[in-house]
Amino acid sequence: MDSDVNAIFFISKFDFFLLFNIFASNSRKCVAIHGGATGVRPYRDNLLAYEEPQMSNRISAKHKIDRRLGVNLWGRPKSPFNKREYGPGQHGQRRKKPSDFGVQLMAKQKLKGYYGNIGEKQFRRYYREAVRRRGDTGENLVGILECRLDAVIYRMKFVPTVFGARQFVSHGHVSVNGRRVTIPSFLCKEGDVIEVKEKSREIPMVLEAVASSERDIPDYVDVDTSKLKGTFLRQPKLDEIPYPVRMEPNFVIEYYSRN
Repeated sequence: MDSDVNAIFFISKFDFFLLFNIFASNSRKCVAIHGGATGVRPYRDNLLAYEEPQMSNRISAKHKIDRRLGVNLWGRPKSPFNKREYGPGQHGQRRKKPSDFGVQLMAKQKLKGYYGNIGEKQFRRYYREAVRRRGDTGENLVGILECRLDAVIYRMKFVPTVFGARQFVSHGHVSVNGRRVTIPSFLCKEGDVIEVKEKSREIPMVLEAVASSERDIPDYVDVDTSKLKGTFLRQPKLDEIPYPVRMEPNFVIEYYSRN
């Protein structure tokens, strides 16, 4: 009888330590993922900790944002806004009079969306840097955005779209001053030389963009189309940037200054 009791106690003790080790291991992983938080989190949070992080890239149909904002944001002929100049959804054709806050929010969404749907956290950092610099804050903001590497190669017509520019850079097809750069948000400086890698010059997307007459190359970049090489000359002003729609960075500054 005593031996049976000891056996049962031994098995239950072994199961207890096994379950304890499994739980402790999961808790340590959860604490590490959540940035060193103390204490044991609920079981549901442990499961959420293993979910894949959300990306800021727009993975759905890109031109849906045109109808939502009420503009052909990139000036492309295939935009659905060209055929249906009203908002999406059942109540999209209703006339809406936006408030002052709505106008500011719409201006911010247009500017963020134009540069490939930049994340809110990163866009706010650009605003803070624009405030820190001397001069007009709105001019500084659009100038910083135009210094992004993905925006520069888009202006140089190495790629057909802003979203294609982000992917092109992240896949390692571009070098800056002879060194490969894979960060689309890399900020170019005056005199930086941007070049498409030799092995990437025959990509159909690149050939299509170079041959397209849809966009013009602005004056603040100097491009040698035959070598797919260009130089970023200077940070542009608002009136120099070839936006297909009217951008209102002053409303963006008002939006952030009140929040």
